[in-house]
Amino acid sequence: MNSDKTPNLIIPQLIIGLGNPEPKYDRTRHNIGFEAVDALARDWGLSWQENKRFHGFIAEGDSSLPGKIRLLKPQTYMNRSGQSVRAVLDWYKLAPESILVIYDDMDLPLGRLRIRLSGSAGGHNGIKSMIAHVGTENFARLRIGIGKSTEKATISHVLGRFTPQENEVILKVLDLSRKAIELGLKQGLQKAMSLYNNQSVEIGSNLC
Repeated sequence: MNSDKTPNLIIPQLIIGLGNPEPKYDRTRHNIGFEAVDALARDWGLSWQENKRFHGFIAEGDSSLPGKIRLLKPQTYMNRSGQSVRAVLDWYKLAPESILVIYDDMDLPLGRLRIRLSGSAGGHNGIKSMIAHVGTENFARLRIGIGKSTEKATISHVLGRFTPQENEVILKVLDLSRKAIELGLKQGLQKAMSLYNNQSVEIGSNLC
């Protein structure tokens, strides 16, 4: 008797972008998660609605993709993001394994994507908060590389804005992220990992 089992496909039901809510943080490196879900909402024709129960903005609806799509932008500040995520999970009765969170990562070069199905916070305060509130590390994440600065302190770097050249990279990275996520929604995040984890965009690249 063959006891081998095909791994269950992981298809997100809730996609979360992490960031800080005040206008002074708009388009900073640390807010790349917000930019990513904003781009998804535009591409999928979804509108944001403020929801005080969720401590954030949520966009939901049916699109050309399979199933119901929900996007979330917590408005609790980065280090309390888990409060918002927990509220949404409880309301919709979703398991932690059904979420995908998008956020910045200094340990990845600018333009690099990496999808993981679980893991530690890696020093990211938003992920620390999510793990604390959700109670597990078993949720998928898509990290977008913002690179490190040899000239600026960490806080100045993550709260700084991209240069014009870097912005060209970020636009292409956000498009690449959308393609990876759409594949994950259709065929599972495992498939998206296999195709997109080694892809990156460099300054001057024509990748689109």
